[in-house]
Amino acid sequence: MRIITANVNGIRATARRGGLTWLAEQEADVLALQEVRAGEDQLRAALADSKFADWQVAHAPSAAAGRAGVAVLSPHEITAVRAGLPGFEEQGRWVEADIEAPGGMVTVASAYVHTGEAQTPKQTEKFAFLDAMGQRMAALAGDAAAVTGDFNICHTARDLKNWKGNRGKAGFLPEEQAYLDRWLAAGWVDVTRARAGDVDGPYTWWSWRGKAFDNDAGWRIDYVLESPALAVRSGAVAVGRAASYDLRWSDHAAVIVDHD
Repeated sequence: MRIITANVNGIRATARRGGLTWLAEQEADVLALQEVRAGEDQLRAALADSKFADWQVAHAPSAAAGRAGVAVLSPHEITAVRAGLPGFEEQGRWVEADIEAPGGMVTVASAYVHTGEAQTPKQTEKFAFLDAMGQRMAALAGDAAAVTGDFNICHTARDLKNWKGNRGKAGFLPEEQAYLDRWLAAGWVDVTRARAGDVDGPYTWWSWRGKAFDNDAGWRIDYVLESPALAVRSGAVAVGRAASYDLRWSDHAAVIVDHD
């Protein structure tokens, strides 16, 4: 079973840039998307000319047009869908699907955490969402489950090239990192870090501006966290970094996790 998570930076823009073709070539069993930025009809139209046209879709669009939006897609049967978290039902930041995947039922959530802004109401809202996210994860911890997506948090200095210059800024705040500490302590596994080891990166986001991509001055903010029952079956992990700047179809790179 292959799970892929990708912040597409707009599903229609990704389709125009060839991102859906790239994703189709990866042969996923479950595809989790963030920043879909589309209504139901717009999403279906964007998928219509791709391999994903006939896939089952769990979609939570944002009530604000052109903002956020998350989805889980699969060629296998989706038996249940749960969208939103308490207090964040209309923001298009959480959707989870129960999927009859190869080897048995798996629950996959696609999450798009707020960017935040230190010492502002935006950061307060981000913390509130992370609180709600943690409560839901506690309920899922005993299942075969994966919580995937753009968390907008670098867990340690290994996850951010310019960590010294970003101290005190959203995305690298100790208070944000503490959420990941708690989730991992509760048994969730950051499968990318578990496979990569104690190394810099692998980064998953680079600014469109300047030479950030060429210099690999990135952030690792896209995660696949798995419950113990699923993580024990995880194997190879890869980050789908484009070969060159002109081949990028998003400012993020997909994270790919294979399972026995």
